[in-house]
Amino acid sequence: MSNLETEPSEVVIGTVDDCAMEILQPRDVPLGGPRAMEVRRTLPQRARSLIGAWCFVDHYGPDLVGAGQGKPGMTVPPHPHTGLQTVSWLFAGEIEHRDSTGAHAMVRPGELNLMTAGSGIQHSEVSTPATTMLHGAQLWVALPDSHRHTTPHFEHYAPTPVLHDGATVHVFLGSLIGETSTATAYTPLVGAQIDIPAGVTTRIPVDRTFEHGILVDSGDLSVEGAGSVPVDNLAYLSIGRDELVLAAGETAVCAVLIGGEPLGESIVMWWNFIGRSHDEIVAFRAQWQAEVVATDGTSDSARFGRVEGYPGRPLPAPEMPNVRLRARD
Repeated sequence: MSNLETEPSEVVIGTVDDCAMEILQPRDVPLGGPRAMEVRRTLPQRARSLIGAWCFVDHYGPDLVGAGQGKPGMTVPPHPHTGLQTVSWLFAGEIEHRDSTGAHAMVRPGELNLMTAGSGIQHSEVSTPATTMLHGAQLWVALPDSHRHTTPHFEHYAPTPVLHDGATVHVFLGSLIGETSTATAYTPLVGAQIDIPAGVTTRIPVDRTFEHGILVDSGDLSVEGAGSVPVDNLAYLSIGRDELVLAAGETAVCAVLIGGEPLGESIVMWWNFIGRSHDEIVAFRAQWQAEVVATDGTSDSARFGRVEGYPGRPLPAPEMPNVRLRARD
């Protein structure tokens, strides 16, 4: 998914002091014009920009979409990415994905679509005509400097749901509870959906070198006895834990667990680009505008390639801010 804000803020990611636990509240972000689809964004924030290498968390729905439903669904034209992986995870609905590697795939509930942008990619995302309910999460993972220029590629993985200590777990990235995803991770990390029946407490063993985030999609969730985490909020947990204790209250819980070793690098994230300096971001934007937007997406871009089959124009980049983007440790 693109960041469609017309005035995206600079995000400088460096070191943030760890704490035992904190709650990151969402902010509403419209993806586009007046009838735009809205998402709830919990990462990045001024207080915390990274959880492991996870650098972006959007959560949307459940929304009734399509003809007569009042909401248009998802229509995101071809747009660029650099230096990151996009992680698409649905609870309901279906999204058609096309990208400049030639990948054409459907995003469906319980199945991971992982796109590695590497040196540069472009893609489109459109909810299918048959979709009447759209509900899911879109996450980004920052690539470390050693892999951020890797060749772009696309992967699909359908994890087998596993019962663990009363909960049902889908491990879609990394390893957890003895399950390992086949999808490529360039830093030690984990991503999983965890469903907990009402009244059940589950203990999830985790890597003590990881920091973790728990996005509550629905239900009454208590984390480590510290009280309920509101729906749509993201609970951050610092390193040094051997397990996470998650308890569902009177209503069943659906949550997304993310985590990983702290990235340990400073990066600059602006619009849909991740780089290491202001000048690098400026160059990415200029190349996108000159090679893709100026040609209405009909020519191959040296960096971003071309998306085949999307019936419309690519998304222009916003104007750069009037100040230099700064990377700080």
